[in-house]
Amino acid sequence: MSERPGHFDELGVPTHSKRLGRELAMEFLFGCDLRGEVPGAAGFEQFLETARDEFQMRDNRHAHRAEDYARKLYECVTLEREEIDEIIRKYCENWAWERLSMVDRNIMRVAVAEMRSFADVPLVVSIDEGVEIARDFSGCEAGNFINGVLNAIKNNEFSPAGKSEQ
Repeated sequence: MSERPGHFDELGVPTHSKRLGRELAMEFLFGCDLRGEVPGAAGFEQFLETARDEFQMRDNRHAHRAEDYARKLYECVTLEREEIDEIIRKYCENWAWERLSMVDRNIMRVAVAEMRSFADVPLVVSIDEGVEIARDFSGCEAGNFINGVLNAIKNNEFSPAGKSEQ
């Protein structure tokens, strides 16, 4: 059985639906980048079906919430990709876009999309989740790099009068 340590309890119930949603969105976007495909609804549904089987996700409200959140995130990234990528490029000092791993790029895309479009999620939560996902999927150094980029974005792109930082 494949496992996602820390994200499912012993019964296969996701322990944090938004976290799982972020991971699912990142994995779907990564796969699309890897295959050179434009993200779309049919591909996303097929991806979810595969993820449900591979990780033996239970069919319950927690899993549905995670899937819904992943869907909203991937749609947001897809619709605003040019703007999101431009913001990320602006704060990736001394790093060529091509040098960034596809995983790291998509982790940052999901975090920036959430920062821009999900008013109910504090900026620091988007950053912390991006860093933790990077550490899980890409390593500690990637987490530190992504932390620096996302904090620079938060400090320079979002006004104090805007979205809550706490």
